[in-house]
Amino acid sequence: MPKIRVFLADDAVVVRRILTDTLASDPDIEVVGTAPNGKIALAKLAQLNPDLVILDVEMPEMDGLETLKEIRKTQRLLPVIMFSTLTQRGAAATLDALSAGASDYVTKPANVGSVSAAMQTIRETLIPKIKLFTRRGTTFDPAALALKKPLLVTTSARSTRLSERVEILAIGTSTGGPDALNSLLPQLPADFPVPVLIVQHMPPMFTNLLAKRLNSRCAITVTEATSGMLLEPGKAWVAPGDFHLGLERTDDKLYTRVFVGPPENSCRPAVDVMLRSVAQHFGGGCLTVILTGMGQDGLRGCEAVSSAGGQIVVQDEASSVVWGMPGFVAQAGLASHVLPLDEIASEVLRRVMRGRVRSTLGSRSLGAAA
Repeated sequence: MPKIRVFLADDAVVVRRILTDTLASDPDIEVVGTAPNGKIALAKLAQLNPDLVILDVEMPEMDGLETLKEIRKTQRLLPVIMFSTLTQRGAAATLDALSAGASDYVTKPANVGSVSAAMQTIRETLIPKIKLFTRRGTTFDPAALALKKPLLVTTSARSTRLSERVEILAIGTSTGGPDALNSLLPQLPADFPVPVLIVQHMPPMFTNLLAKRLNSRCAITVTEATSGMLLEPGKAWVAPGDFHLGLERTDDKLYTRVFVGPPENSCRPAVDVMLRSVAQHFGGGCLTVILTGMGQDGLRGCEAVSSAGGQIVVQDEASSVVWGMPGFVAQAGLASHVLPLDEIASEVLRRVMRGRVRSTLGSRSLGAAA
């Protein structure tokens, strides 16, 4: 099988060398060219015809975002992964790039002074995405699912799934998630009668900026979660990067709980952690939506939601950037509906409004919702 032809653009010589050496050490990958800025990169791309491009977000003369926009004018399907710094500026530029058509992003190793540590980070975070977007990876692996213990859905859970009134919406997503959330959440009305919890796999600073951008576009209020926030209808909380998001009850009221725990599915925040907490406190009153994402985070959490009698809707393969997270849940038989992204909001509203009269909706706190 031919090697994956990768082109990379980064203005730092040390970073280009580390990237080139690390990628070239994988037998499936070949680095066919490099450039110190976007202007030079564009001149080389037409000649080299790579399978995938890696773009540093911040470069002189022409930065990664400008370069991406030029690439997308002629090559709509060429996979492009942004290489971003863990800074406020880097986070903002990365979110802009995702909106402009970047396939995904990877944050740069925190300390390139440690070459071995930097190379290991690249192996773990960047190489799997390169293989995924060039179809050398697997989005849904039935064999991996078969190795897990059987997923059981009780008869009582199935029977209550559509009869219990929805009291909370829990959303989990990863690769492709920012755009998916940007499509789904603005369709929820200001008087949306339940609270919303969101786990998007992103590092610190990125999640705060994502929440602010979503809030500027949504009728509901969207904020990055901190501990002790009272759950209220018409409000959404995004799990902060590097922290898990759960719930805790105090004086018969439910509050957000943000905490550092062991990563699950190599993720923190993890969708599984959030869904277990939601299932514990809301039982059959939970509506879960699993959107596009790589890996299988959310699978075990959806098992907990289903066993508690909750409802589960997942995004379909055709509209997903990566059908990993929703694919595992769908293939496990846990989802009642597998829908295109543009149909999920209407399905959420249909389920949430069941048993409610729209004119009676208003601001209220969730005291004893569970």
